[in-house]
Amino acid sequence: MAKRVRVVRMSVEQPLWRALAAYRVLTMLYAILLAVFGRDEYDRPWVAVAFLAVMAVWTLATLPKVAAGAAACTKRFLGADLTLALVGILVTPLADFQAQQVDGTTLPSIWTAGSVLAFAIKGGWRWAAFASTFVAVANIVERAEPSRDTLHNVLLVWVASIAIGYVVEVARASERTLARALEIEAATRERERLARDIHDSVLQVLAMVQRRGTAIGGEAAELGRMAGEQEVALRTLVSSGLVPPTRLSEDAAEGAVVRTVEVDDDEPDAPGETDLRALLAPHAGSRVSFAEPGAPVLLAPAAAVELAAAVSAALDNVRVHAGENAQAWILVEDWPHEVIVTVRDDGPGIPAGRLAQAEGEGRLGVALSIRGRLSELGGTAELISVPGQGTEVELKVPKISRGKAGSVR
Repeated sequence: MAKRVRVVRMSVEQPLWRALAAYRVLTMLYAILLAVFGRDEYDRPWVAVAFLAVMAVWTLATLPKVAAGAAACTKRFLGADLTLALVGILVTPLADFQAQQVDGTTLPSIWTAGSVLAFAIKGGWRWAAFASTFVAVANIVERAEPSRDTLHNVLLVWVASIAIGYVVEVARASERTLARALEIEAATRERERLARDIHDSVLQVLAMVQRRGTAIGGEAAELGRMAGEQEVALRTLVSSGLVPPTRLSEDAAEGAVVRTVEVDDDEPDAPGETDLRALLAPHAGSRVSFAEPGAPVLLAPAAAVELAAAVSAALDNVRVHAGENAQAWILVEDWPHEVIVTVRDDGPGIPAGRLAQAEGEGRLGVALSIRGRLSELGGTAELISVPGQGTEVELKVPKISRGKAGSVR
């Protein structure tokens, strides 16, 4: 069984950067078309041509950088981009002498908003306010005598950019919360898997040493007492545990980093299917009766192994709680869409509320070794027990695993 750490960088902002890259190209073409159709209005057309040529080259050359996201769009790059937009606004009167007296578009037109939006996506509403303030001042200077429409447009860009920056900050906070939840879920599932394995091996051995040592007495009783203490400590450890905090990039705009542990089993990746009967047959004996269909009961290798382990855990509970002389029966039913395995015994049964009490004490045999395994496979585990009439555990596993979609009763 090999484990690997999977690192995922979450970033809800990446789609925004790609959209911004497309916006810059479209607004560049729009500014060029405005200049072409209004070329007769320019007193110095060469100024407009020179600036638009530089803007077009800059836009196309930086397209991969903007699409790459926050990591590529450094402060220096954003500053250069904003400077180009401001220069375009301020040189507009050089190309059109009437620009300061007549309302009209500047040379970069709405391309300027792309520079402001880049600041908003990168650093939030404070960066947006910083960039849009420079744009507002440049527009007012360019107009010399700003009209109501000019002030309206300046205020619109300022408010809109700040709002977008705030939304980005909210999205970033939600991203961190989601990353934390994903880490907790992954850590919880890993802890439950380890708890199942420990329950099936170490805890049962410690419990057996405690019982046998107490029965033998003498020095063995002291050994049994120590084994009991270690059993309690180990149960507490596997039923709690700490989850490391979510890590963030040095640049918050790059998103949160989620680290999860993945387990690679050779058996789940094995080709073909496994006959469940072959895994359950070794349990048959003088105290365990095994009833199986005449045809192979085929399941995915991982599902067959986990279901067999759940059956083994149910039989361990029979031996521990019903006694060594208890009789148990295993019944396997192969249905078109699911496999049902029933484990029944003739023991004294389980008193009402005992399972909840056991889980509170850290004894998670039924909760983890049985129900936990079935839940991972999208199946269900139902336990029916009547005091004095034995216990019956019904395990259902779909032939096509649904993961967490199944319910656990």
